Amino acid sequence: MIVSFLSVLPGSLLGFYISRLPASPQQSSPSPSLPLHQDVIPFPVASRCSHRRSNRVEGKNDTFLFLFVSRQQNRLIPSFIVRRLSSAPHGIIKAMAQLETDAPSSSLSPGQNFGGMDYWAGSFLISFSLGLPGGQKRALISLSNKRDLAFLGHGLQGLGYTIVSTGGTASALEEAGIPVTKVEEITHFPEMLDGRVKTLHPSIHGGILARRDYSHHMDALSNHDIGTFDVVVVNLYPFYEKVTGTISIAFEDGVENIDIGGPTLIRAAAKNHKDVLVVVDHDDYPTVLDFLKGKQDNQEFRKKLAWKAFQHVASYDSAVSEWLWKQIEDGEKFPPSLTVPLSLKSTLRYGENPHQKAAFYADKSISLVHAGGIATAIQHHGKEMSYNNFLDADAAWNCVSEFKSPTCVIVKHTNPCGVASRQDILEAYRLAVKADPVSAFGGIVAFNTTIDEDLAKELREFRSPIDGTTRMFYEIVVAPQYTEKGLEILRGKSKALRILEAKKTGQGLLSLRQVGGGWLAQESDDLTPENIKFSIMSERVPEDAELHDAEFAWLCVKHVKSNAIVIAKDNCMLGMGSGQPNRLESLRIAFRKAGEAAKGAALASDAFFPFAWNDAVEEACKNGIGVIAQPGGSIKDGDAVDCCNKYGVSLLFTNVRHFRH
Repeated sequence: MIVSFLSVLPGSLLGFYISRLPASPQQSSPSPSLPLHQDVIPFPVASRCSHRRSNRVEGKNDTFLFLFVSRQQNRLIPSFIVRRLSSAPHGIIKAMAQLETDAPSSSLSPGQNFGGMDYWAGSFLISFSLGLPGGQKRALISLSNKRDLAFLGHGLQGLGYTIVSTGGTASALEEAGIPVTKVEEITHFPEMLDGRVKTLHPSIHGGILARRDYSHHMDALSNHDIGTFDVVVVNLYPFYEKVTGTISIAFEDGVENIDIGGPTLIRAAAKNHKDVLVVVDHDDYPTVLDFLKGKQDNQEFRKKLAWKAFQHVASYDSAVSEWLWKQIEDGEKFPPSLTVPLSLKSTLRYGENPHQKAAFYADKSISLVHAGGIATAIQHHGKEMSYNNFLDADAAWNCVSEFKSPTCVIVKHTNPCGVASRQDILEAYRLAVKADPVSAFGGIVAFNTTIDEDLAKELREFRSPIDGTTRMFYEIVVAPQYTEKGLEILRGKSKALRILEAKKTGQGLLSLRQVGGGWLAQESDDLTPENIKFSIMSERVPEDAELHDAEFAWLCVKHVKSNAIVIAKDNCMLGMGSGQPNRLESLRIAFRKAGEAAKGAALASDAFFPFAWNDAVEEACKNGIGVIAQPGGSIKDGDAVDCCNKYGVSLLFTNVRHFRH
């Protein structure tokens, strides 16, 4: 056996080449394609050998080592040929030796993986390992959020990875007892510009972006003394937490929280995902370690992580873009392009119907970080929220949040079917149910006050006004907060009852709605009666109580689907008609629900009445309505005024329309 010694690797065992020529002359110039003796089994290995020092390539020769195995006395003996070739698959074969005086002989099976093969010869135990340019497996880790870093670091260390890291991440790894190579040891360049430049260097990005199956890429790495990276683990500066999640932050402070090096590393690794595993989510650490332990590669897994990486960067960039747009003094309400950073919050059982798949995404836009609403609600109890549950709960919460007095709103299919305001919230709840007990059953009930023990008991025990015996059933209860006892009582009402705690939805938000091939964007409809001037158009001036009823009805009708009519009196909705193609039909539905209670009540319409005589206005007057509130704006507004004057009904124009499609 001929042993040729190479350079000594710092901190490692002695490295050397091995060349053992087979006895048969016909194998003096072996090749996997040449005829061999029947007892000589070729292994599919041909690798270029390069002298190494630390992580930098020093020599560049074209010596290739071929491995064969011969069978002697029922033992498989490895044989080697060293040849100089002009080209061959890239790799480094290192042979490490240590003195072993009493080592058992080991066998080798044909086709056995070359990495980790042991061969006992005389007094030497010889181990071989196959690597890539760089001579070792390397992982680059740079994290702002260091959750589970020690777990990942120990896992990679156990798998034989050399860990390269930056600044605080390197310090955290060292504190966990994990050996670290700092980036500046690779780049031979210190961090600069207050940390703005750390990893932006060819020695880092070259080792990430080089394709292992491109010989000219690997030659370029060798020519420039660059080693490869196999794993890149990065997460970004906490822009959401420190900038978008902060009510007020200085512009310069916001700029300094924009990550540059992190997204660049992620994009580079994701682009070259065929050779580099990119990780941006700490929840993926266990799966990644299991993947690296496996013997087979899985490109689909790599693609999935690459997709996740690009999504991570895209969401981050959209937050930065949105924040910068808001810093421009003359920035328009609607930017020339719009990216909405959505984050999957949950997959749903199905959509509006069982045959439709569905999911719920949280909007991480700056304007919604502190906006409250159902997306950020806490669920204390009950079954998982469904697609329809989210829609109905959102409608109920948006409606009840607009009332200042203690109020209860009950919603069915996004329409409020019962609304009542009282200082006694228990009475408000009972009145809201009585407005339409059939629709209220199985609906969503929302309050703008704390649910305490008394209110929780009322919700649990209240019987339907229809028969006086059936307990009212609800899908969801939503309120701004609960007492401990109130929550305990509600949990006992039903295992399925969803109990939500929500914050008031903010104003001035951008409302988006999808149409085929595009999206509609508009400002949210935040106008309330306090923002509106009610103009008296009739001869009869409404009394203060009637004016108050009109304001209450007007606030309710805003949340009813068009064409919408609401009849209300004494802070209680008596009846409503919604979603009809013509306003007259919606009016008739509202009167049918209100019954005799409509006498002297207020009626609100979400849009103007196109006709008055022998139509909705006259029919409302004949049914005893005391005051009508409508936007006005019809060419026949004069007819509406004349009709109300004839019947002695007060008519108010709001000059504001509340269509809801």
